[in-house]
Amino acid sequence: MDGGNVRDLFLEREHSFLSKYAFLTENTRGRDHDYVPCVNRTEFQRDRDRIIHSKAFRRLMHKTQVFILPKDEHYRTRMTHTLEVAQIARIICRALRLNEDLAEAAALGHDLGHTPFGHAGEDVMRRCFDPSFSHYRQSLRVVEFLEHDGAGLNLTWEVRDAIVNHSGGDLRGGHGASTLEGVVVKFADKIAYINHDIDDAIRAGILSNGDIPKELRRTLGETHSGRINTMVTDVIDNSTDSPTIKMSDEICDATTELRRFLFERVYIDSAAKSEESKAKELLARLYEYFFLHPDRMPAFYAKNAEIEGVGRAVCDYISSMTDRYAIDKYKELFIPEVWQRVSDL
Repeated sequence: MDGGNVRDLFLEREHSFLSKYAFLTENTRGRDHDYVPCVNRTEFQRDRDRIIHSKAFRRLMHKTQVFILPKDEHYRTRMTHTLEVAQIARIICRALRLNEDLAEAAALGHDLGHTPFGHAGEDVMRRCFDPSFSHYRQSLRVVEFLEHDGAGLNLTWEVRDAIVNHSGGDLRGGHGASTLEGVVVKFADKIAYINHDIDDAIRAGILSNGDIPKELRRTLGETHSGRINTMVTDVIDNSTDSPTIKMSDEICDATTELRRFLFERVYIDSAAKSEESKAKELLARLYEYFFLHPDRMPAFYAKNAEIEGVGRAVCDYISSMTDRYAIDKYKELFIPEVWQRVSDL
């Protein structure tokens, strides 16, 4: 087969297989900067690869999902969360005959802008930098600007749209993204974190499966995999050959109630959050230090401080940090070296 025809074969297959509600790759609004098309990949496949090969994606393996630096390696990180979202999004899109490549790329990029220490870091950036700061807008900034020292990843408009619209609101209406594939990512994100955060909380001894209200277990399932399967199947059953992505009222209500249960029992004032105040103080101290000493940041951020302002540059730098990097930087700046050596004895 002529290698020059591979991309065209993929595009032809979209026409013959995908639903009439799917977004066809050939209809993309394109990229902000000129590029040479790849002969072996469609544009969304190329976006997926650009994200996977980015530094921001690799850093996700050392960023908190819920539990801050757990000793048990089986707890989710922001990386494993991202992979679970991508897997769920692919399953739904494949069943609905939507553009799986578009959904996969957006899912892999949806949390690239997350701060260290999860939503605790997000709270600090709102307090120190801008009340409107959000990880999803920061994810967009990563792919449009921060990667490659200001060049960004030059992703397609549809993937960027799905990234910035993956969060917020509930699972009823007003989903934000311009494509059904982008809406699927939003559903996949919630399905993933609701279920894996319960799984991690049970592993940590904060919850037992029996603590989940009986009615929710009866509606959604008794096990981790059972609940995911119920939610995913319900989305597929209620969205097939439809211009909208939705759940049934029963499953949507139960999913929303399960998320509320998590906030009450895990996300607020639980053992999972026992170190959160320390993490927030650490990041606030780093922000204050680099705001006063922007020249101490890496060259790219120091230079951008002169262009976009110190606060913006410091926020970008701290948001890019992994949990371990933030802790090491704090030790370097604020803990005398002799004390660090003593603590290692």
